[in-house]
Amino acid sequence: MLPRLQRYQQESHNLLRQARVVLCLGDRALLCLLTAQAMESATVLAAVTTAEECQAAVQQQGPTLVVISDQLERGSGIALAEWVKTHHPQVHVLLMVAQEHRQHAIQRVIATGCINIVLQSRFGTGSMLAALHAVSGGGVYIDRNLRELFHSCEDGSGPLQPLTARECQVLQHVALGESNQEIGQSLYLAADTVKTHLAKILRKLPARDRTHAALRGVRWGLIDWPDELGGG
Repeated sequence: MLPRLQRYQQESHNLLRQARVVLCLGDRALLCLLTAQAMESATVLAAVTTAEECQAAVQQQGPTLVVISDQLERGSGIALAEWVKTHHPQVHVLLMVAQEHRQHAIQRVIATGCINIVLQSRFGTGSMLAALHAVSGGGVYIDRNLRELFHSCEDGSGPLQPLTARECQVLQHVALGESNQEIGQSLYLAADTVKTHLAKILRKLPARDRTHAALRGVRWGLIDWPDELGGG
């Protein structure tokens, strides 16, 4: 068990390199733990416990990643995740959910583009690592216990044109959070060829960016659900 946790920690550090992070959690003990771990590899801009403090940090400091828990000392974490994705869509959001029964609220935040959601009870497992991998690469991660909510969100009727088999392969790797270079290595393609395939995928779906393409690909059943790293 200990070697596995150490591997998860090291891989998480690698994924967070160059990241500018704001942490907003209602659980102060967990906030301290996450802050200490994140500071080993990322730049932690703020570690706060209220929605108001987090909004100020996002506006003033320009993070690349915001980690939010649904339960905060003041304010709603789910409403905060909505606010970040609505006002700062370029910022990646990872939502940690303690109350998975809040189905309508979670559906709402998924609809705004927050598509990286992990259950707080599974912190320290492969789920958190898989979520970080997806966040860092523009992929998709919704905890398996919440996936019915994901599929029930409306997002158009389907692609404008069918994807080719190769385009589906590329999109599958995009959903895992892989870069164009990593996809090329996996599929034995040049990175420029991957870029060409991705441009066609964005046009056919149609999608705003690679993350939106991955979202639609999974929701419409064009690709399989991204597997959790290390079996979860």
